[in-house]
Formats: sequence, structure tokens, C-alpha cells
Amino acid sequence: MSNNFAIKTIDLTKKFGNFTACDNLTFEVHKGEIFGFLGANGAGKTTAMKMLSGLLSPTSGTAKIADYDIYKESEKIKKNIGYMSQKFSLYDDLTIQENINFFAGIYGLSNKLIKEKSEVVINELDLKKQQNKLVGSLPLGWKQKLAFSIAIFHNPAIVFLDEPTGGVDPVTRRQFWDLIYQSAERGLTVFLTTHYMDESEYCNRIAIMANGKLAAIGTPKELKESNSSSSMNDVFIQIARGKNYV
Repeated sequence: MSNNFAIKTIDLTKKFGNFTACDNLTFEVHKGEIFGFLGANGAGKTTAMKMLSGLLSPTSGTAKIADYDIYKESEKIKKNIGYMSQKFSLYDDLTIQENINFFAGIYGLSNKLIKEKSEVVINELDLKKQQNKLVGSLPLGWKQKLAFSIAIFHNPAIVFLDEPTGGVDPVTRRQFWDLIYQSAERGLTVFLTTHYMDESEYCNRIAIMANGKLAAIGTPKELKESNSSSSMNDVFIQIARGKNYV
């Protein structure tokens, strides 16, 4: 695999019995890229993300994630990626500091490094006065920003973000994207799903899933031009209805 790629898949397929959830997915994600992965509910994007993050073994095909083989080195993949979900990322009944300690410990960071990096993260997020508060008491926007910082606390090569801004207000979404941009500028590869089509415009490139297949891939500009559309929302609607498969 070229050193320029953080993710490279060839004919990646996942079947559950007679049902094909992901059908011969072939694509590449460049290192340091913000890569949007879109699709309607049931399109196959969650199954694909689980395979890429080492949580689900493919039925066939090949893939390398952060230079590790998806079949032979799934444990190494898990140690070199971060993951953040809208539905579950932090423990509400633990404090901010306890959440940091818990997740950093899972990744094997030393107590000294955890202490040093905790101070940096807490100061960057302006949470010094709140660090001993239960996470459940924080506004959703602060939770999401903290969850992102914890997901990349161990300096992974890639972070997977599963609908990370769901339910937060527009201002907080913008602030969250500032964190994403800052991290990508430092070389982090960001692979994300979102249902907000305006957010897809912020991505370097986008892949759109439909019925288990990779239906389109390209920059927002390329996809709008090839679909004669002025917005990514229109592009998504066209492709989700089965038009313009790659």
C-alpha cells in the first residue's frame, strides 16, 4: 500500500447469510484527509465503518487501515485509530478527568503522560473549572467536543466519527468542525458519517453508499458538477434514489 493512504480497500464485502450489507467496496482515503462517508439508513455505511475499525471481519476483499492488514492485524488497527459515536462516547456518571483516565488507560498510556496530556486538553477546551464535574452535567456540545478530544487522546493515525454533531446547535457544530480542521492540519485522518449535508461540504472528499454499494466518490465540487446540482443535498437525494453509480 502506498504510504500516502491511511485507508485502502479492494472489493471489501460483508454478507450476513444471503444479505450483502457491503458489496465490493473499493476506495482510498489519503493521510490527513477529511473523508465524508454518507448514505441513507440501511445503505451499509455502519457495517463498512465497523469493518474498517477492526470490529467486524469482512466476508471477502482486502483492506489496509493505517498500514495494517484488516484480517491479520485487527488488534493493531484498534490501537492506531480513535472512534467517536453520537450515541455512546463517554460515561455520564464519571467526571471529565475520570473519563480521560479511563479511555487513556485502555490505550495503554502511562499515568505521567495521561496527566500531562489531560492538562493540555482541559485547558484547550476551557474546562479547568469543570474537570471534576460529572460528564452527564455538561451541555451536549461540550460533551461532543470532549468526546472528540478523548477519541484522539492517544494520537491515533485515523479517527472514525459516527454522526458526531447530531443534536447540537449550529454554533457548536461550527466549533466542533474547527477542532476537526485543527487535527487534520496536524496530520490526523478523519473518516466521518453525517446526516447534515452542509457538513459534507466541509470534507475534502465524499463517498456515498446506496444499497450496499459505493455509489459515488469525489470532492463536493466534483459531485455537484457531475450531478448537475447546486447543493450536496440534491446530490445525495439523486444518488440515494439509485442514479449515477460509479
